Amino acid sequence: MSSPLHLESIQLAYDTPRGLHTVVDDFSLSLAAGDIACLFGPSGCGKTTVLRAIAGFEPLRAGTIRLDEVVLSSARSHLPPEQRRVGMMFQEYALFPHLSAAKNVAFGLRRLDRAAQQARVAEMLALVGLADAGERYPHELSGGQQQRIALARALAPSPALLLLDEPFSNLDGATRERLTAEVRGILKQAGQTAILVTHNEAEAHAMADRIGVMHNGRITHWLATAT
Repeated sequence: MSSPLHLESIQLAYDTPRGLHTVVDDFSLSLAAGDIACLFGPSGCGKTTVLRAIAGFEPLRAGTIRLDEVVLSSARSHLPPEQRRVGMMFQEYALFPHLSAAKNVAFGLRRLDRAAQQARVAEMLALVGLADAGERYPHELSGGQQQRIALARALAPSPALLLLDEPFSNLDGATRERLTAEVRGILKQAGQTAILVTHNEAEAHAMADRIGVMHNGRITHWLATAT
């Protein structure tokens, strides 16, 4: 199996009045196609900053990020986020309240003609188990259903990599446990390569194939899961 994502000794740091503040240092990661990895650790350990760097929202001070052998970021180059083939799902699902579920899913498909858009939207709604919910609006959906629509929207443009930043944090415990398993199943069915960020240990083990435990901007060790 190919390894589409490589982070090689990346550094992320900010200038402050007191000097350079390093958030992530000498961080490396390789992720095989179709695998789900998790960056696990407490708030402030740098895990979301790594995700933002992969998405193109944070420049690198050092190191290289490659996806499918294309350099996304280095100390000298920076590919814009919209050119990276990277999808992202945030804590807040950020669904457009004035658009139906189907139109939310179609939002990233504007380059396709109408028939192709409709076919892809139908495929994605079926994938997340909401084939009959296309005409409903976000306020008419439960939190779990909103999350699945947000996932369908993220998957619709066929990203090479999907990033999930604490996507279950706004849900109650029972819903979180159920949807963690459901989302993993959806990603595996789609063959989607993904990275999850969380500070919830049970969520990390239920969702990921392997877990990178982070502390002070570095991965201290990797854990395999029984998933």
